[in-house]
Amino acid sequence: MRRSVKISLHAILALLFLTACIWYAVIQESRNGLLTVSFLNVGQGDSIFIVAPSDRQTLIDGGANSIVLRALSKVIPWYDRTIDVVIPTHPDADHIGGLVDVLQRYKVGTIVHSDVEGDTATAKALVDATAKEDAVKVTARRGQIINLGGGAYLEVLFPDRSVTHVETNTACVVTRLVYGKTSFMLSCDAPKEIENYLVRLDGADLHSDVLKTGHHGSKNSSSELFVGFVNPTYGVFSRGCKNKYGHPAPEVVALFERFGIPTSDTCKDGTITFVSDGQTVMKK
Repeated sequence: MRRSVKISLHAILALLFLTACIWYAVIQESRNGLLTVSFLNVGQGDSIFIVAPSDRQTLIDGGANSIVLRALSKVIPWYDRTIDVVIPTHPDADHIGGLVDVLQRYKVGTIVHSDVEGDTATAKALVDATAKEDAVKVTARRGQIINLGGGAYLEVLFPDRSVTHVETNTACVVTRLVYGKTSFMLSCDAPKEIENYLVRLDGADLHSDVLKTGHHGSKNSSSELFVGFVNPTYGVFSRGCKNKYGHPAPEVVALFERFGIPTSDTCKDGTITFVSDGQTVMKK
């Protein structure tokens, strides 16, 4: 009787392993030549999950709390407990609160962060969790290229200097994700002053197919100049329903409408996913 139970357990484990291998092969095949970018539904906050054609995974921000783990479970296979790159853009709770749980659940290869200092318990918790993580730590600076493999990469547009004692939104890490002829502007909570500064530095090179609107659609971001130079095909609002800040601001919604840019909203649409083959970007 014990022998038959032992054999059955071995058979079940073998079947589970075979199933995992089959699913991994299917995922690898489906990833062939594709970049996937998911704006996760984490309530009032930001969290962006990127899977490069190489299958390397990047997480930019993690929302305010452990809800990010539920969102990640829908885009990461259950057996995968690694994330190649994590980028906490700045130490505000609605961007980093969930990253403490992420670092406990997943093994992270590289952490790219702003050097702005946070003064909250949440910011300290992330600093402590980062220190314990056996990962390469990189301070973000303009001009850095984060190679995601398969021809996809992130370029850091800001900060361009040390921002240790700068206001946190102003000091956030602005990146542009590029794959072939397609790109995504990921502008964290950067205010209009930083957006317009980037216009002066980069001009038409800011053009991107998708724009993650700054600061959840706050009226303090999404300057007309910046949105015009980015000139996206799609805009994304990452925010919680009935949030106390009134995001997205009516004037920002009106700006996108005036420019003829259709927008998606994590409050209304849940997690929003785009796929690029290097030539075009499609919303799933």
